[in-house]
Amino acid sequence: MATARKHLAQLEAETAQDASAGSARHRAAALRAAREYEERCQRAVAQFAQLDAHKAAAKNHPQRQTATRISTTDPAARVMKLANGGFGPAYNLQLATDSGSRLLVGVFNSNAGSDSQQLAPMLDEITRRTAALPRQHLADGGYMNFAAVEAAAARGVEVFCPPRENRTYHIDPLTPQPGDSAAIAAYRQRMGSAQGKEIDKERAATAETVNADLKTWRGLDRLLVRGLGKVLIVATWSALTYNLLRSIRMGWL
Repeated sequence: MATARKHLAQLEAETAQDASAGSARHRAAALRAAREYEERCQRAVAQFAQLDAHKAAAKNHPQRQTATRISTTDPAARVMKLANGGFGPAYNLQLATDSGSRLLVGVFNSNAGSDSQQLAPMLDEITRRTAALPRQHLADGGYMNFAAVEAAAARGVEVFCPPRENRTYHIDPLTPQPGDSAAIAAYRQRMGSAQGKEIDKERAATAETVNADLKTWRGLDRLLVRGLGKVLIVATWSALTYNLLRSIRMGWL
């Protein structure tokens, strides 16, 4: 930010000294770019306060400690691992699909690199958009979080999500444990049942086909806008387009 401010001050001084018509347009463009960059640097520095909380939560996990990096191009973005195996500034788009109709019923985004805290917010999003709470919620293993399963159970929602293996104690993740709450014990039994295994098979057919459609045909692959708000707008437009075309294709419209 100090470098950006120094550059901006230098351009402003040069503009004041040389106001000739020939260079006015060039100077104006350079000043505008410098001011925008300095503003983005200010927003990037402000983001460090938010990241402090995440680092404090991960203080007991030294392997998760990495250098704090914030993009000056888009300060609201976060450095995440991408599908190509590399890392770069990105957003975490969340989509909820009705397994029967394959229509999208929930869309929201965040700059959290992990999905483990996104189960509860998506339930809120589905309720807000459809005025109804689903009886069952199917998610992939990245969303697994005991607290979220218990919170969903308190709202009357059964979560179907592949359990995580305990690498320390090597316990069977599908067998209820002595310290389990009633909601977690029911979750383990549910995922170990024949019905749970059949429902779990629907994940790929439900979510991945929609994701592939949005990425391949709707352009929801590389985001060309900045900020959480604009990213959400693009994702919502993509979801509306998908729902409209699927409804036409299925003869519902």
